[in-house]
Amino acid sequence: MNFVNYAHRGASSYAPENTMSSFHLGLEMGANGIETDVQRTKDGVLVLFHDDTLMRVTGQPGSVKDYTYDQLQTFSVTVHGQSDRIPTLEEFLRAFGHLDLTFAIELKQPFTEADTIAMLEKYDMREKTVITSFKLECLMRARACTGNYRMGYLTDDINPLTLPVMETIGIQEICPEASLVTPALVEEFHGKGYSVRAWGVRDEALMKAVYDAGADGMTVNFPDKLTAYMA
Repeated sequence: MNFVNYAHRGASSYAPENTMSSFHLGLEMGANGIETDVQRTKDGVLVLFHDDTLMRVTGQPGSVKDYTYDQLQTFSVTVHGQSDRIPTLEEFLRAFGHLDLTFAIELKQPFTEADTIAMLEKYDMREKTVITSFKLECLMRARACTGNYRMGYLTDDINPLTLPVMETIGIQEICPEASLVTPALVEEFHGKGYSVRAWGVRDEALMKAVYDAGADGMTVNFPDKLTAYMA
């Protein structure tokens, strides 16, 4: 398995996160994967947005679920002195789904699982997608919808209960917070048949430590730096 340099919400250190401009920039910086987050609008449209509230990146009150898609299009995601709009999952898949990339699609809202999987199926994403969540109940519902997608459990607490629950659901990838990743942890999970993908890579030192530990991938806001380190 090749190491996956996931552009985390795109190249989010440099461009407005979870926007088309950010995803395009991530690929220009050498990423061979994209990570993004799915939520549903008030009128049922699947869009790409991370936070529970809109305030941090749009300056608007409320949450994605409080607005229709058309209303959300009047808001700008503004970061790093740049602005872009909130895209739909379908728009994203139409633009990038045909490329030779690995996709990490994070379920942020409960009960979006079936619709998300249906959209992924529409664009033939099964072989190149890992469905992820911090919410085990989301992964359980997703697994009930399909037996064919890889799934990853995002966690900052690997404890004795982690493995049995992952086995019950049929999860193939453990996604620990980056500071938890050590060569011993990677070896342990590889030995049990899991791939290891880190999140929360806050700086280059941690990025290098995760890569050197033998992980299978990581999400980074600065994919250009990881590309350079991997060279």
